Amino acid sequence: MVSHLVRAENLEIARYDVLDSHLGDFSPKGVLACRWVHVFKFRPKEQNSALALRLSAENLFLTLADPSTEPTPETTRLVQFLALMLERKKVLRPRGMTADGARTRLEHAKTKQIYEVPAGELTPEFFVAVQEQLSVLVGEPKVAAKVDAPTVA
Repeated sequence: MVSHLVRAENLEIARYDVLDSHLGDFSPKGVLACRWVHVFKFRPKEQNSALALRLSAENLFLTLADPSTEPTPETTRLVQFLALMLERKKVLRPRGMTADGARTRLEHAKTKQIYEVPAGELTPEFFVAVQEQLSVLVGEPKVAAKVDAPTVA
């Protein structure tokens, strides 16, 4: 992409962004003040999937952890899991526990807003319940084909 700043006869400045493939057909009306090139790198969708997952997880957390949202056992469990995941990705920063020790205080890195997430034990049952909730949201996980180990004679 090549960008041009052009001063027209009436002294107005206009910016034109032209693809390299159309550069031969481009002839601005006026005086060319400057031009610059910006290279765009297109990424396949698979490459951005981790970023998209993090952003959607962040949006889901912000929605469910909003103080105006009425918590249910299911949303509380999901908020706890998302908080754990986003803390690992450094989207949320731990800020200690509440005075009664019932909630973990987390600061959202971008907005600096403090969220209080109910403290809970991360047991295997907790993760099974979260997996069931997530399978409803995103579908069943793909099962890897079982490979038998070679036998040594």
